[in-house]
Order: sequence, then C-alpha cells, then structure tokens
Amino acid sequence: MKPLSDILRPENLSDFFGQTHLLNEHHPLKQALDNQRAHSMILWGSPGTGKTTLARIIAQQTDGHFAQISAAIDGVAELRAVFENAKKLQNIGKQTILFVDEIHRFNKAQQDAFLPHIESGLITLIGATSENPSFELNSALLSRVSVYVLEPLNSKELAQILQRALAHEKLSAMTKSAQTAIINTSSGDARRLINIVEQISLAKLDKLDEQAIGQLLQQKISLFDKGGDIFYQQLSAFHKSVRGSSPDAALYWMARMLVAGADSKIISRRLLAIASEDIGNADPRALEITLNAWQIFERVGAKEGNRAIAQAAIYCAVAPKSNAVYNAFNQAMEQAKNSADLPVPKHLCNATTELASELGYGKDYRYAHNEPNAIAQNQNYFPAKIGEQIYYQPVDRGLEIKIQQKLKQIRGE
Repeated sequence: MKPLSDILRPENLSDFFGQTHLLNEHHPLKQALDNQRAHSMILWGSPGTGKTTLARIIAQQTDGHFAQISAAIDGVAELRAVFENAKKLQNIGKQTILFVDEIHRFNKAQQDAFLPHIESGLITLIGATSENPSFELNSALLSRVSVYVLEPLNSKELAQILQRALAHEKLSAMTKSAQTAIINTSSGDARRLINIVEQISLAKLDKLDEQAIGQLLQQKISLFDKGGDIFYQQLSAFHKSVRGSSPDAALYWMARMLVAGADSKIISRRLLAIASEDIGNADPRALEITLNAWQIFERVGAKEGNRAIAQAAIYCAVAPKSNAVYNAFNQAMEQAKNSADLPVPKHLCNATTELASELGYGKDYRYAHNEPNAIAQNQNYFPAKIGEQIYYQPVDRGLEIKIQQKLKQIRGE
C-alpha cells in the first residue's frame, strides 16, 4: 500500500504548493521550465519542502527520463547503472534527469563522478540536500550547478495541503482547532503534515477534535518518518550541539532520537566522527572515551550502554574544540589528487639495491634520531615541485596549544 504522501504527490506545478519565490513568472527557474529546458541544480531545503516532488515535476515538464537514487543507501554501482542507461536514452534523443536525494552524503570522489557527465550533457543533475551546500558539496560540483533554496511552507500553504489530505482520507469532520494544531505541529514540513493525517486516519478516532488529536500526536509524533529526514535533522542537531559545547542540548537530541527508536550505534558513530572532526588533537582523549562508550554498549546492552554514550557525548561537548586535523587532512587529500604523478624525492627513498644506491636513492637523508632534539631541521619531505607545505594549523585550545609550540620549534618559526 502506497503511503499517503506518495498518493498526494503533485504531478504538475499547478498542484504544487509553496516555493513561490522560485516558481513565479519572473524567476529563471520558472522561465526555464516554461521553455522545457532543464539545467543542473541543487535544491537546498529542510524536510518536507518539496525537493523530490519539484524534481519529478521538472523531469515531466521537460519530457526527460526521471532517475532517482539516494546517497544514503546507493553508491558507485548504482551511479554507473544510471550513466549507462542514460547513454542508451541519449541515443534515442531522450534526456536523463538524475535526482540524487541527500547528495551531501556522497564523498568528494563520488561527487566528482558527476562532473564529466554534467559537462557532456549526458545527465541533468538535480541534487537535494538539507545541509548547506557550501560546506557539504565540493567547489567543482557547485561551479557546475545552480543552487535554489526551498523555504518551509507557510500556514496558508500547509492548510491547502491539509484539505487535500483530509478529503482523501474522508476526515472532513475534523474541527478547525484540530486542523490548526496539525498545521502548527508540522512546522513547515508538508510530508510531516501528511504523515500526521495518515496516522489519524489509521487510528480511526471517535472524535476529530483538538483534544483527541492532541493525545494521538503526543504518542506518535516522535515516530513519524523514523530513520528518514526528520531523524537525520535530529542527528544534525545533536552534532551541532556537541560542536557548540552544549552538553544539555546534546543530551536532549540524543534522547529524542532514542525515544523515536534510533539505533544507539548510529549515535556512537556520529560521536566518533565528532571526536576527530570537531575536537581532534585539542583533546585526543575524546576519541578514546567515545570508542570505549561504544564498546560498553556492545557488552552491557542498551540500558547501561546508552548512559555510557551519554557520558561520552557530555565529554565531547565540554572538550576544547579544534577542526585543525579535519582541515589539514582535507587539504592534503586535495593536493595529493592534484599531484599524484610527482615522484618521491630520492633522499626519502630506500636504497634497497646497488642500482638504487647508484641512482642516488637515500643520499643526503638525515636520520632524525641523530639530530638535535630528534628533529632534522629544514629537511624536505615533499616532492620538490610543490615544496614544503603546511596543512596542520593547531588552534589555541586544549592540548593543541602545546602542539602548536612544538610545531613552531620543528618548523623553525
């Protein structure tokens, strides 16, 4: 049985509610659709703002073949299948509109896979994300797409969708106050509103007034869209609370996820990412404590294990913050990809054979342990073409204060 949200999904712009700032006659997006010309874009907005629906409508308006994948569950194999099918369709004059849900979950290499196919015109990419594209998508991809911001729906737009949902579910007897309560609870999220109506219909309530529906919402609201966009928004709120040094908010969002039935291991994995990405060497113990909490959960179960995860969350929240490791590694990865053909400097190579010695391998290498303070000052460790680089810049917080002092000595600053 299809979910109500799929049944009510608009098939054309006349039935689409919201986003009038993008779909008015003067906006380039609307003009492009009227001329049946799609272009690659990123739709950035919170859950339930119509990203998937708008992508489908764009494909229909431009007579394109609609292909959809999710970055949360699909990978390279699925992308290749889409590209191969797009080539076949291109041969018969059919354009492929590829919709990628949660595109921010693809890593940089996966995002780079789109570039040649966007440039060649093989696909028109429509990516959907609830995260800021400037931070989550690489610059090469962003330079090839337009970014459109989708706003949460207002009360009037939600009321129109609510009337359609109530009519379909034959719930026209619902009181006005109950309808207002549903709209307020939906917080600008059309899918959440439709899910609420579906839950009310399945509950077969004797009364459709504000009190009866309020009681139902208290029991059900945390379970709506479990594991979907709402869950990932809560996970994002948890991450940002820890990063922002708010242990209380971190505990609240962790509790919200657990109440909704989330797997504690997902929270543990996110904490491990935080310990490296947002704390790093400012407090290396955060990584150890977080990993220990996960192991405790595995050994003693949820009741005691969740307390250990909560303890780790509090520790990470109050720990000094640094994203220096995160930034340094990203810079190193970027430069490594752009200089992958550069040879290893000869003095860093091992002279494992006589020929290697004759070629100068290992010549002039200075063994650090034989140098003052075990530092071979000014020895070059990078390919000569790019010279010495500095990626890691410790912050003035936590242990990185001492690391910074040490690096100044090492780097001769």
